[in-house]
Amino acid sequence: MNATKFLAEGHTARAARIRPGCGSATALNGDASMVTATSVDRERSAIVEQTAQAVSADQFKSAFRNHPAGVAVVSASAGGVNAALTVSSLSSLSAEPPLLVFSVSDISSSTPVVLAAETVVVHMLDAGCAWLAKLGAERGADRFRDAEQWDVLPGGEPFFVGAPVIVRARMVDRVRAGSSTLCIVEAVEIVDRGEAESDAARPLVYHNRTWHELSPASTLAF
Repeated sequence: MNATKFLAEGHTARAARIRPGCGSATALNGDASMVTATSVDRERSAIVEQTAQAVSADQFKSAFRNHPAGVAVVSASAGGVNAALTVSSLSSLSAEPPLLVFSVSDISSSTPVVLAAETVVVHMLDAGCAWLAKLGAERGADRFRDAEQWDVLPGGEPFFVGAPVIVRARMVDRVRAGSSTLCIVEAVEIVDRGEAESDAARPLVYHNRTWHELSPASTLAF
């Protein structure tokens, strides 16, 4: 099926349930006007035209500015050197076995240490740990300058205090992808302060090049 036919059928099928703010079409809600074939065709043509063009780095980055992501800090030690960096690429892969994945960029000074380490510590952050997210993202910063903010696990990995969830994980695989490396790790220990399920939970999110805080007030009712 070609792109034009696929998009045409998809828009026709969804025309009656498009919601405001999701595309240029008008929602069907009570007395609202029906989406016209002309508007659907116009939107479809614009999408087809854009998909025929090569994707530039700036265009790719712009698209992902509208995609919010959770925030974590990964710390590790190798060859007697400690390192830590902020990542917004953390994702769960599998519950059995408990696998996580995150990416590290070639341009980060912390990347060589993380890739050389056999184990890492993943800190899942809330809004109260925004300072740690900023520290891990700051170029050239000494992440471990404040001795009160970090300690060392029995396995030798440095970790930061205060994160609501800390995962000690062993490196399973390293996969090159463009100018980054995907790190697949298996959780071996988890310290959870139990705040994720409480009303006090305030997850930290990165969106449009800045930090945001989620709360019960941001919940959408359907």
